[in-house]
Amino acid sequence: NYPNPFNPVTNISFDLRKAADVSLKIFDVSGAEVETLINNESMNAGSQTLLFNGEKLSSGIYFYSLFINGQRIDTKKMMIVK
Repeated sequence: NYPNPFNPVTNISFDLRKAADVSLKIFDVSGAEVETLINNESMNAGSQTLLFNGEKLSSGIYFYSLFINGQRIDTKKMMIVK
């Protein structure tokens, strides 16, 4: 994501090699899901960029996980600084 750290908005980008069902979820440091940006949505192949607004979250470290066709593909760390 860019920028990172951010306040309160960041862009999350990813590439899909082929069309797939995609989920993108935000978790706090304890592993609790705090937000779902995409919920099992069909997406075409190519580059994707989402705007994430963390204004409802407190300062701290969070993780976002990308799921493709139900499989967790990647997890990255991001930090909100207010």
